[in-house]
Amino acid sequence: MFCYPTAENSVCVIVDIQARLLPAMNDSEQVLNRTQMLLKGLKELQVPVVVTEQYPQGLGNTVPELTELLDEQTAVIAKTSFSCFGEPAFAELMDVEKRPVMIIAGIESHVCVAQTALDALNRGFKVFIVSDAVSSRKQADLAAVLPQLRHAGCCVASAEAILFMLLRTAKNPAFKAISKLVR
Repeated sequence: MFCYPTAENSVCVIVDIQARLLPAMNDSEQVLNRTQMLLKGLKELQVPVVVTEQYPQGLGNTVPELTELLDEQTAVIAKTSFSCFGEPAFAELMDVEKRPVMIIAGIESHVCVAQTALDALNRGFKVFIVSDAVSSRKQADLAAVLPQLRHAGCCVASAEAILFMLLRTAKNPAFKAISKLVR
């Protein structure tokens, strides 16, 4: 059953957009641009964000263009498992009762993003994959995984579409700010 994301029921997970990984991704500039827009919009809507970093000692930290958009209370979790849920600190933060909608952006789409999304579905979350803020090194991997995730039960939508789902109405106080972001 479809569940609209709202500011009150959603959490966003930014998966492994790191200094040594991002440049190797297909269309990395779009991923960065759309993730920046998403984070700015989520801040306007006060949707909590959790960031993960795959083996940061070797792959570097989250790119500065994104870290500068994070609040002090944003959890940044180092991991070595491919699914974010493999890291106990991440799993403990995720509360399907309080925030049953998980919005996921990041890299690589066919590995860490996909495994996190599937684990989230198995835990009862409604999962939204941000189609223009995910990527893989090879375009074929991205092209293959998005239909697989849809078939598994994820909603796949653009950053702009997700922000407007979160808004629901032009009467939302964040409407003007988000409208400016998507132009």
